[in-house]
Amino acid sequence: MGSRQPKQLLLAFFGEHVVDGTTGPIRASVLINVLEGADVAAPATRATLDRLVHSGILARSRSGRETLFSLTDHGVAVLREAKYRVRGPRPFDPQGSGWTLVTFSIPEGQRMLRHRLRSTLTWEGFAPIRDGLWLAPGEVDLAGSLAPLRQDLAPNTVVAFHARELAGFPIAESVRAAWDIEAIRRAHLAFIDVWDDPSAATMAPSALTVRTMLVADWLALLRADPRLPAEFMDAEWPATRSVETYRRMHEKLAGASAAEFAALVAARPAARRRIGSADRPSAPSPTPSAAARPR
Repeated sequence: MGSRQPKQLLLAFFGEHVVDGTTGPIRASVLINVLEGADVAAPATRATLDRLVHSGILARSRSGRETLFSLTDHGVAVLREAKYRVRGPRPFDPQGSGWTLVTFSIPEGQRMLRHRLRSTLTWEGFAPIRDGLWLAPGEVDLAGSLAPLRQDLAPNTVVAFHARELAGFPIAESVRAAWDIEAIRRAHLAFIDVWDDPSAATMAPSALTVRTMLVADWLALLRADPRLPAEFMDAEWPATRSVETYRRMHEKLAGASAAEFAALVAARPAARRRIGSADRPSAPSPTPSAAARPR
């Protein structure tokens, strides 16, 4: 797996533990501790939190000397839209048949909005096949996907069609040009290589941190795989193994990580202890394995 970025980890944390709960704002110190277990230094976490506030995903507040972060309405909408695929039964199957085509036009002065739109389209499996023309397999729920951006998109900014392949005009070459299918295979195999190893559960001193790392890697894999139709893959395509690996490790970590999260959000700042350091025995060092190798 590639290196885990602080943004991926923070979105994984809020998506797993906060978006559907009633925990209230999360202390910055909690977020810093969780990411420190994933080898992210505190300054990098703080800088990423600032960027997530600037982008409208998080809101900042204060309670005494503590800085607190909570999801905005926009952040809730983004994470709830993503969770249906994150937790879905068949996250790598196309959504229906045919193809969805999208074209859009956003002025040069709105680069941030353009970036957000492209990021949303990529998450939904789109890739550019011509200048200004994006393609995704299946019947993408574009209205739902773009809902968090609706208030910022001018009318007719995005034009979309559902299409099917015509006889005599095969789409296979366009698909192979738009998506590197072997790179998608490698992404699946790298995920399996790390998380199918039982010692991956102890790659950090806290189950909460490990679960956050797992979900961050899962989000990266979902983003990498556009859910192409089966005819573009072979019988050894590893997507099913990836799903089984994710669910097995997620279930293994669920109880301990949920307990750690509950203890952290309930603890008073003065009494807070670093996660994993006193509440549970130190984890044994992982054996040399795929989970322990530098990635």
